[in-house]
Amino acid sequence: MVLDAKGKPCPQPVVLSLKALADCAPGEALEVLVDNEAAVENLRRMASSKGRTAQVREEQGGWRVTIAAPDGSAVQPAAETPIACVPCGGAVVAVSGATMGRGDEKLGAILMKGFLYALARLETPPRTVVFFNGGAHLTCEGSESLEDLRLLAESGTEILTCGTCLDFYGLKDKLAVGGVTNMYRITELLTSGAVVL
Repeated sequence: MVLDAKGKPCPQPVVLSLKALADCAPGEALEVLVDNEAAVENLRRMASSKGRTAQVREEQGGWRVTIAAPDGSAVQPAAETPIACVPCGGAVVAVSGATMGRGDEKLGAILMKGFLYALARLETPPRTVVFFNGGAHLTCEGSESLEDLRLLAESGTEILTCGTCLDFYGLKDKLAVGGVTNMYRITELLTSGAVVL
């Protein structure tokens, strides 16, 4: 099977590859076409974490990463090939800004979009994702992450946005996914145990 992941931002090549591995016929290798070295390295790490081999061949306009089981045997179904991550079932994810990390704002927005995309595709999604301060923009009309947040909500993740923050930014009538919460509930969530900030 061949998967063309050229032009796809991180983490899409890995997420799409995991899904494609589940659709491969017994003994069939997955060939992933990518156009950046970061995707090549991410695919190598993913393959290794799943006990598979990854062979890389540079081609015109990018790379071909061939992923197969170490002995060439059948690729395992999706239930046995989860996205490599620290299990976060029951975890609360706190999103305090529309960008991720400090530094360049454009890069931070790209990272946040990739983070929410990956979060929505974890085998075990978080129990709750709470948005506050600048993060409130991500749950409102116009957000590029609404599809991912809706996917999270469909998987049973509670999506909550700070009501004070929505009021402050004039977004109360723009909320497009999840519900409104208050600082007391946010405090309860952030002191409840496994929290990812």
